[in-house]
Amino acid sequence: MPITEAVFYLLATFTLVCALGVALSNNIMYSAFALMGTLLGVAATFLMLGADFLGVVQLLVYVGGILVLTLFAVMLTHRIAEVHVSNRAVGRPLAVLMVGAVAWWMIKVATAATWVVKAPGVPEPTTYGIGNAFLTDYVLPYEVASLVLLVALIGAVVVSRKEIQG
Repeated sequence: MPITEAVFYLLATFTLVCALGVALSNNIMYSAFALMGTLLGVAATFLMLGADFLGVVQLLVYVGGILVLTLFAVMLTHRIAEVHVSNRAVGRPLAVLMVGAVAWWMIKVATAATWVVKAPGVPEPTTYGIGNAFLTDYVLPYEVASLVLLVALIGAVVVSRKEIQG
């Protein structure tokens, strides 16, 4: 087995274990830190596969921005660790059934597909093409997305502010 394949399987295992930690942890802080491991594993996989732009964006936006925001929201929420769920197993049988059905379907599709196997090419930088597309063909959707994110950020600040009663 080549070293790159072994590293890929190691990263995939790390990402899946962290994803299970997100889903199965009872503590929200442990779940958030497992989410960080999952997102870092995905970023490392992108970088290893030659998608340098996606790997760096994954690292900066998701790990650096959204996860830190989530951790601050969890830490600033009062008594979040004291929340008691009365019936944890209400949706569990349906969830197991749905996960089983989706897993069966994905395995069926993956085994039925004809996979083209060829030698990988030399990884090339993708940032120039993506940056050029953002600033020419896709400038309007890019700006609309930035405005939506700005409005969401302002809304989060307004919702999180405490009212001072005098």
